Amino acid sequence: MHHVIVGAGPAGIIASETLRKLDRHCEITIVGDEPEPPYSRMALPYLLIDRIDEPGTYLRKTQGYYDGAHIAVRQARVASVSPSQHTVELEGGERLRYDRLLLATGSTPIRPPIAGIDSPGVHNCWTLDDARSIIALAQPGAKVVLMGAGFIGCIILEALASRGVDLKVVEMENRMVPRMMNEASGNLIKRWCESKGVTVLTSSRVASIGDGSAAHALSVETDDGQVHPADLIISATGVRPNTSVLDGTDVKVDHGILVDERLQSSDPHIFAAGDVAQGKDFSTGAYTVQAIQPTAAEHGRVAATNMLDGHEIIHPGSVNMNVLDTMGLISSSFGLWQGATSGDSVELSDPARYRYLNLQFEDDVLVGANSLGLTDHIGVLRGLIQTQAHLGDWKHRLERDPTRIMEAYIAATQGVGTTSKLG
Repeated sequence: MHHVIVGAGPAGIIASETLRKLDRHCEITIVGDEPEPPYSRMALPYLLIDRIDEPGTYLRKTQGYYDGAHIAVRQARVASVSPSQHTVELEGGERLRYDRLLLATGSTPIRPPIAGIDSPGVHNCWTLDDARSIIALAQPGAKVVLMGAGFIGCIILEALASRGVDLKVVEMENRMVPRMMNEASGNLIKRWCESKGVTVLTSSRVASIGDGSAAHALSVETDDGQVHPADLIISATGVRPNTSVLDGTDVKVDHGILVDERLQSSDPHIFAAGDVAQGKDFSTGAYTVQAIQPTAAEHGRVAATNMLDGHEIIHPGSVNMNVLDTMGLISSSFGLWQGATSGDSVELSDPARYRYLNLQFEDDVLVGANSLGLTDHIGVLRGLIQTQAHLGDWKHRLERDPTRIMEAYIAATQGVGTTSKLG
């Protein structure tokens, strides 16, 4: 049986390893569209601060690893998929026949419709080639404008600040990481960054990008009419799933490729994983795209298992989970961090110490959480949400003191001190 995997990121690599572990004899081909060995985009910030070199970004660092595992890695771009023929067509016309196909094609950065966005000196931070360009321009003292303070933007922010640049962040929402943190915690992150010398403009948009002066190659005009000189502009304004290989087919695509609880698409021989897959959300039951690396890794393992005859895993849904280190301040969000429709919540805020905790409940079950500066709670928050453990009396205790979350976790998971279930 021939398994073709399109995409050489974490989902694709973990899928290939899962296939090989479960079936020593199947044929596995990974097709990746970049010239480098499979690497992790999440490692690029470490490359920017010289903590690792380019080989340090590679997902598997042992020389000859893929050959040793009998996994073929092709560097080519897929032009189209023909489900009826069970073939993948590469640019140039070559066709690969498959018995099972995994689409782990990831996502592509969104380029906002701004005048001048395609100017030299404007980059994403998405590929190794992008990282090389940024390293060349982000020299100490260089003026850098970062468009977007979401999850990806904040990871890049820390790396840029470490390079000693004069950094300015422009974010259209009223707080930093708006899809992860609420207004109170998101603005504490903003204040923290400003205390470290980073300028953060929230509720602000880049209106246009133009030529600069003799001193600085570019200029950025924001929607309030101010002009900001720049040597480098980085766009981190979101991503979209790479679904175009299915254009013209009958495979169901919404925002991403629609998959069931087996990560199987509407075509029984095609599976999807990672940023391109629109799968089940653990907390809501809705089908959404979750573009985070833990989901990609989990998807790769589940999809690969279900691609093999005689094996099956039912995926319970991905837990919305983000953990971010912004210049030394750790923030996290889990599950329904904005709250359930019929739920209630408790909040603890200590702005002077950059500490924040918000717990969201539905009955006596923790369904979502935000935290800032409280690293000991991260695993516990995820565990309580994922197990859907009933807190019983411990819900009332957490409403009085949410820092007792570790005690609540032990009680709920070991059945100690949860004498009632709240209705």
